[in-house]
Amino acid sequence: MKVVVIGGSGLIGSRLVTLLSEAGHQALAASPRTGVNSVTGEGLSNALIGADAVVDVTNAPSWEPQAVLDFFRTSARNLGKAEVAAGVRHHVALSIVGTDRMPENAYFAAKVAQEEAIEAAGVPYTIVRATQFMEFIGGIADFSTDSGTVRVGDGQFQPIAADDIVAILAQLVLSVPLNGSLDIAGPDRAPFAEIIARYLKSVGDARPVVTDRNARYYGGLVEELSLVPLGDARIGRISLDQWLAQAKAA
Repeated sequence: MKVVVIGGSGLIGSRLVTLLSEAGHQALAASPRTGVNSVTGEGLSNALIGADAVVDVTNAPSWEPQAVLDFFRTSARNLGKAEVAAGVRHHVALSIVGTDRMPENAYFAAKVAQEEAIEAAGVPYTIVRATQFMEFIGGIADFSTDSGTVRVGDGQFQPIAADDIVAILAQLVLSVPLNGSLDIAGPDRAPFAEIIARYLKSVGDARPVVTDRNARYYGGLVEELSLVPLGDARIGRISLDQWLAQAKAA
């Protein structure tokens, strides 16, 4: 099976290409680094020749509201047109749990636009909505730091390890398209501040962590269930403690 991974040079894409290749599939890493640009369309048609499925794990280079919206909307539309022309039978896209629950977050709003473009493209699809990556907890702490204190919203948090995301994407791309979305999350759900504090303690960072109902999460206010699945979800295998231990040993 030929699977083209758009964004195949990144954190998720590179691991997915490796996993699919090891399973005997023809996995192509497509990104600007390899001459394929889903926004400009450069190299897209050639990359999709003979492709059975496409996995979109792209990330926008800029999170400025208009720039990130243009990126995801244009990329999704270009992919849809190219996939129809190439006869692609399954489009899988990585999105975000709660992306439609935080309209003030420009990145989330852009992912909503991406999902709408996927649904309108006419290619059978599966949208995988993931909670925040464990790999990004440190970056969230840094973004949320004000005068030496980490301030995060009053909500629940349920991060998932990149390796679990990759394993689930690999399973889904080889399955029948859902023509809908699926939520995925890590095993541990706890208050946002508790998750951040556990991470900082693990890496020896003494910054205090406090809950602040007015704290913004990349522009949006966090409510109790803004960032976690509301119903059924596929749960990853790697716990936060296991991931922290692995990260410390690396």
